[in-house]
Amino acid sequence: MKKVAPTILLVLVTFIAIYNGAAQIENFWSALFSPGSNEILWQIRIPRVTAALIVGASLALAGLIAQGACNNALAEPSILGTTAGASLGTVLAVLTGFVQVGSLGAIACGALGALLATSLTFKLANLRSKLSSFSLIIVGIAVSAFFTAAVGLLSSMVTRADARSISFWNFGSLALITQENLLGISITAILGAAIAWRVSPALDRLSLGDSTAFHLGIDVPRSRLLALIALSLLAGGAVSTVGSIAFIGLAAPHIARFIYGPVHRKLIFHTAIIGALLVVAADTIARSAVQPNELPIGLITSLVGAPVLIALVTMRNNIWKTQ
Repeated sequence: MKKVAPTILLVLVTFIAIYNGAAQIENFWSALFSPGSNEILWQIRIPRVTAALIVGASLALAGLIAQGACNNALAEPSILGTTAGASLGTVLAVLTGFVQVGSLGAIACGALGALLATSLTFKLANLRSKLSSFSLIIVGIAVSAFFTAAVGLLSSMVTRADARSISFWNFGSLALITQENLLGISITAILGAAIAWRVSPALDRLSLGDSTAFHLGIDVPRSRLLALIALSLLAGGAVSTVGSIAFIGLAAPHIARFIYGPVHRKLIFHTAIIGALLVVAADTIARSAVQPNELPIGLITSLVGAPVLIALVTMRNNIWKTQ
């Protein structure tokens, strides 16, 4: 029962998220099974909840791939510079007038920025010595700080009307989601998940160290490159659409490992479920707690999720060593 609980809970929380909102929907169940019958339900609420599911799954998988590729329990998109790179790529494209937030062009720019930032982190960490988890994390924090500062400077320098919305978006929000946005993040989520599924057996070997993985027949550079591409697609698509949502990429993989074990191919599905559950629940709280105002979703994921991760590590501090 413990292993199916997240899936059951996700279904329940999804229905609560669709039902709950500032506006009450008359004949809710009838409207739910009649597509297009209620504008609030079908044009606003369902697209938003669907986006939360996709974004949560994408960020969680990105964290799983980052931890596996780096062989480090602390690795996740924001620490490797991936999130900041996606933010910078998207902000540059939006503020120069080429794309709009959430469009296919913005998602492409976000994925490209994520790929460039993550590649830079790996390249710099490997300059003077063989790639190590410690150097990767230190360089990743520095790259992330630099790109984040660049995003802040760009946002503060512009006077266009969309600058304010970009600042709010950069703290994480699903408020701007429309039906059109779902296509782009669906594409990056599917492509990223497919590559993650392909590279997942190699990640099991990488957890034993690069040298051991090589002797077991793994092409380490190729496997890490595929993981990097999957990470960039997943995180880049999500961040470029809804902004930076803290904690999901770090916590969801650890929660999944605690329940399901260390095998990556098995973890891909379960990590995605847990990530989707966390984001849907957090978004529901963010838009309900102080109605009619809305809180940044990243605040909720950090406040609610951090104690959960601390509790898990306290109960079982060898959660990563099982690999």
